[in-house]
Amino acid sequence: MIGIPVAYIARNLSARKLTTILTAGGMALVVYVFATVLMLAAGLKQTLVATGQPDNVLVIRRGSQTEVQSGVDRPSAAILETLPDIATGEDGQKLISKEPVVLINLPKRDSGKPSNVVIRGVTPAGLVLRPQVRIVEGRMFRPGTSEIIAGRAIANGFRGAAIGETLRFAQRDWTVVGVFDAGRTAFNSEIWGDAEQLLQAFRRVAFSAAIFKLADTDRFDAVKEAIETDPRLQLEAKRETQFYEDQSRQLSNFISYLGITISVIFSIGAIIGAMITMYASVASRTNEIGTLRALGFSRFAILVAFLGEALLLGFTGGVVGLVAAAFMQAFSISTMNFQTFAEIAFSFSLTPSIVFASLAFALVMGFVGGFLPAARAARMKIVDALRAA
Repeated sequence: MIGIPVAYIARNLSARKLTTILTAGGMALVVYVFATVLMLAAGLKQTLVATGQPDNVLVIRRGSQTEVQSGVDRPSAAILETLPDIATGEDGQKLISKEPVVLINLPKRDSGKPSNVVIRGVTPAGLVLRPQVRIVEGRMFRPGTSEIIAGRAIANGFRGAAIGETLRFAQRDWTVVGVFDAGRTAFNSEIWGDAEQLLQAFRRVAFSAAIFKLADTDRFDAVKEAIETDPRLQLEAKRETQFYEDQSRQLSNFISYLGITISVIFSIGAIIGAMITMYASVASRTNEIGTLRALGFSRFAILVAFLGEALLLGFTGGVVGLVAAAFMQAFSISTMNFQTFAEIAFSFSLTPSIVFASLAFALVMGFVGGFLPAARAARMKIVDALRAA
């Protein structure tokens, strides 16, 4: 069986430049929306997962979903400190940090609208446990004082959070003495201060969570069992990476489902556009179809040729849409995390799986939009096609 050359297929698309551009442009717009939404969900997930360290263990009250909902009292924290599997620092002290985590309301710089921001009390050990955090402006807060440091996203996005400014919460004035950058992690959307000072200011009697570094990361399961089966404790332990991945799941799934739904609705219009374009192509090339059949090309070859045009149209739109979506990686946005009800800043992320899914989506649009016109072309009889010409 003789196939119709690919060059013939491509030439037919280039011969109808305006309709090709408009149809491919419609598909590109749909793919752009589809890819951008998936990039949004992937960026959020990567931001939260990257927040954790694989050898860190986060301990919260059993049944709690977030640190804000949790409570670890001092006796329980003291028991955790006795665990033999906790790594020690250069000073010989165990690398465990008992931290209060509280939400406060701050106005945004641009709109003045209030939004929730995470305030985290940390200890010197807590700073060692987060190697991705580094001061980029000013200095570290002094323990035992009302000094705080702000993540880059908070300092840039909220009033009173820049270096040298003052925030008032928990009936105190807190001076921002430094701005830190934590890479593409959720810590960039937090404010940090001395753990004991924040406990006193917010009148808390219990920490929100305890985090420690494992001396041997392979011992996690044994440590988890020891914590969760201890009758004195009502706590559960998770790897820090798993904890933040769980935090991302609800919001990222919501974004993905919403975006896919919108993309499918938009794709209907793109498919109809492709179908109209291909039907017009079939109608204007009746003589060509008759000639091809007379030269010995089979019905299947005609079907494949016209379907190939539609798939090429979809692929072109997919590539253009992906290129446009790739530029979104230069931007960062912030939204509310449904789990913590706090503001979180993150960037778009284009992954190989998103590239594959977007191109597959574009090809599906091309196939659906081109199948019926291609089938019509394949069903034409040679005599009827030549007579119509």
